Amino acid sequence: MAITYEPIATTTLSSAAASVTFSTISGAYTDLVLVCNIAQAASNNSLRIRYNSDTGSNYSFTNLSGDGSTASSGRDSNLTSGLVANTSGSTSLELVVIAHIQNYSNATTYKTHIGRGNRAASATDATVGLWRSTAAITTIDLAMGSTFPSNNFASGSTFTLYGIKAA
Repeated sequence: MAITYEPIATTTLSSAAASVTFSTISGAYTDLVLVCNIAQAASNNSLRIRYNSDTGSNYSFTNLSGDGSTASSGRDSNLTSGLVANTSGSTSLELVVIAHIQNYSNATTYKTHIGRGNRAASATDATVGLWRSTAAITTIDLAMGSTFPSNNFASGSTFTLYGIKAA
């Protein structure tokens, strides 16, 4: 069986940090997959993303979430960072996020990602995000909170970026 996911980079925080950056991402893959195991330092659990350090109002999202008894949805546009996951809960629980970033190196289309956030025994959510740029993604910045950044990732949080090889 051929290996299709190739690890590009992994970061494990030895102390709290306001953001995590993956840079000099090669265009050698068809798609990217981001896997985050986030230890929370604050109760605002929105994982935010910026591509190529773009701080313009070029991000939009649609989000669905549920906790077993209540479901909700939301959407927003013209934001200065994208939403990857918006799972709320206690700061003592770990947030696990998997995001798929499609056609990240294509220079003719806007970029999209699909994120799934899970917090054990608390809530889960799914988010579709759009970055209105045709630039190939070479840098990914991650932060927590309602703005970019407003809360720290706690020590022990782990972030891995994978490239998906062409079939």
